[in-house]
Amino acid sequence: MLLTACESKKDKIGAVYNGPLEIVNDLVVKYSEQGNMKVYVKTPKSLTYQNETRVFPDSVNISFFDSLGTVVTTLRSDSGRYDRNADLYIVKGNVRVVKSETKEILTTSELNWSPGTRKVSTDKALSVKNIRTSEITNAIGMDAEQDFSRIKFRKATGIYKFKGVDGPQSAPDTARAL
Repeated sequence: MLLTACESKKDKIGAVYNGPLEIVNDLVVKYSEQGNMKVYVKTPKSLTYQNETRVFPDSVNISFFDSLGTVVTTLRSDSGRYDRNADLYIVKGNVRVVKSETKEILTTSELNWSPGTRKVSTDKALSVKNIRTSEITNAIGMDAEQDFSRIKFRKATGIYKFKGVDGPQSAPDTARAL
């Protein structure tokens, strides 16, 4: 007589996958209003996760347009993400905003942009260098229109004049709107 035993089959439970559900290379997102281009977002890679958050691990480049379709402001950062639930883009790392017409350059470590409200904000330290007036404005936190046509500093920490390689020279400590 031969007796054999069978091992009961056990359900195997695998590890939960937490990686991206979607990977897109060379992503371009265009926002328009009434047929007019308003915002153009470009990034080399986009990772979409289960919670619908998109992560942009590489550089993020955004162009903001005026009513005539002319680029008035450009933004560049090292990385970013889009939170679909909050309808909010967050860009981080060496954030640089250039306003073409006024020759102003804003630098900070992080910016938030809400397409729904058309507002940009940060609570981080920032600096705005005006090439035309040779002024540097330092502040902590700001709120702005998405094209940066109006900027309100939350706490200005100084306005300085810069001259060549000698460095900044102090001016009155006041906030100003650009």
